[in-house]
Amino acid sequence: MAQKQKLELTWIGKDKRPKLEPRILVEVAEKSYHARLRVTDKDIFDNQLIFGDNLLALKALEAEYAGKVKCVFIDPPYNTGSAFTHYDDGLEHSIWLGLMRDRLEIIRRLLAEDGSLWITIDDNEAHYLKVLCDEVFGRANFIANMVWEKRTSRENRRVFSFNHDHLLVYAKTKGAFESVRNPLGLNNEVLSRYKNPDNDPRGPWQSVSANAQAGHATASQFYSLTLPSGRQLSPPKGRCWLYTEERMQREIAAGNIWFGANGDNAPRLKKFLKDNEDKGLTPETIWTAAEVGTNDDAKKGLLQLLPSIPVFDNPKPESLIERVIHIATNPGDLVLDSFAGSGTTGAVAHKMGRRWIMIELGEHCHTHIIPRLKKVIDGDDPGGVTSAVNWQGGGGFRYYRLAPSLLEKDRWDNWVVNPEYNAAMLAEAVCKLEGFSYAPSETHFWQHGHSSESDFIYVTTQTLGVEQLAQLAEEVGEARSLLVCCGAFRGVTAVQAGQRWPNLTLKKLPKMVLSRCEWGHDDYSLNVANLPMAEKPPADPVQQGLFGEEGA
Repeated sequence: MAQKQKLELTWIGKDKRPKLEPRILVEVAEKSYHARLRVTDKDIFDNQLIFGDNLLALKALEAEYAGKVKCVFIDPPYNTGSAFTHYDDGLEHSIWLGLMRDRLEIIRRLLAEDGSLWITIDDNEAHYLKVLCDEVFGRANFIANMVWEKRTSRENRRVFSFNHDHLLVYAKTKGAFESVRNPLGLNNEVLSRYKNPDNDPRGPWQSVSANAQAGHATASQFYSLTLPSGRQLSPPKGRCWLYTEERMQREIAAGNIWFGANGDNAPRLKKFLKDNEDKGLTPETIWTAAEVGTNDDAKKGLLQLLPSIPVFDNPKPESLIERVIHIATNPGDLVLDSFAGSGTTGAVAHKMGRRWIMIELGEHCHTHIIPRLKKVIDGDDPGGVTSAVNWQGGGGFRYYRLAPSLLEKDRWDNWVVNPEYNAAMLAEAVCKLEGFSYAPSETHFWQHGHSSESDFIYVTTQTLGVEQLAQLAEEVGEARSLLVCCGAFRGVTAVQAGQRWPNLTLKKLPKMVLSRCEWGHDDYSLNVANLPMAEKPPADPVQQGLFGEEGA
């Protein structure tokens, strides 16, 4: 029987996947920042700004944050071939798709079951990206393609003026996301529809028709209704009354039906503002500049906030991110942006009382993001959504860098533990590689981490002898187990140790992890500036005869 084939997007190198090293994160205290005083009892201080390759950083987060992120917003390089100051995003399609696939797969694992991913992208890759996301998230978990009006001016130098970007939305699990999705607040245009011409004590209302299509009506919905003016009125042709005659009379008595100021108009059902305020508005898929701003709005805001710093290319307006975060999250939820850019996602999430993690490799992490966040935290950022969300300042963030690769080659081309790692860093890194939670004990030197209440790990570069191993086995006890990761052990083999001390498992560093990862690989970025030229195949004389040396 022929194997059933699936519909999928293919590209050169799709089957190649990096063996990522789950790096640890090292806090740089002098770059972390927090407010001098608490502003409210809900201030958040454990936000994270991570400097480093975003694929490695996503992998570093996976063990701790899998299933915990409520909303991911990313604004990846668009692969347009344009020369931006801060991003070189002109990548060949296959490389771009491969690099995006690797990131999307980790992002999906980081998302909570009711979490969602929002990606801004332009027409150059939007449709390839849609099919790629279908493959990673499942087509059934596609939510919507928002069309964002990113500019209002006409670009007359091109054949068409491209005034929009796409905002692709996917859920980890569509049903779970739909059950928690927040509606938009009632805007001025909607609120203006609510009036109170009859001074109803229940407050403003708007009205909808009291008749409906007759397709599924019952006989009890066809009758002649007596209006307050005394005129008899039947439903229009092909229509029926919304209620039976008995129900209609009850609604009239309750003051829920409006016949116009003179009592002679067709009946309309009153819908009160007080009953609809909490329900809000269903978000639409066209987001206009008037509602969520443009790239130019964002540029002007950054120039006012950071006048001495070169403006970032194509920043996203805070009002756009505010809408995304409002729809997808609630206060206290975790928001992630792995292409932080100018830091808009973190700035808006901070103002909205959400926890956040941002990742950025470019130097603008220091020139743009940190100065911007400091102003947000100090309450010195009056722009963006500050007034709309009543932001007063407060909170903070911790700055982390990716640790270097755990292993490096020595001068004899042997893999050894990187000398930049101290004992604590080594223990944390091996815990992550072995699936243990790093939690060093203050009372037991051999407890560097645990995978359960009775299973522990001990990491050292020392050579352990029989006496040391026997002492460890005695302290661990029969009810617990200990994975011992050491530079070497003497006087006994790993098998013999397991037989002699059943509560110990011995492994050698770095041999135990050599095949796990691509060691020493620090750059998986989308910032590929110079791709190698492919070797030209030997010239085909027939083809040369047909086309000559060069194209016409």
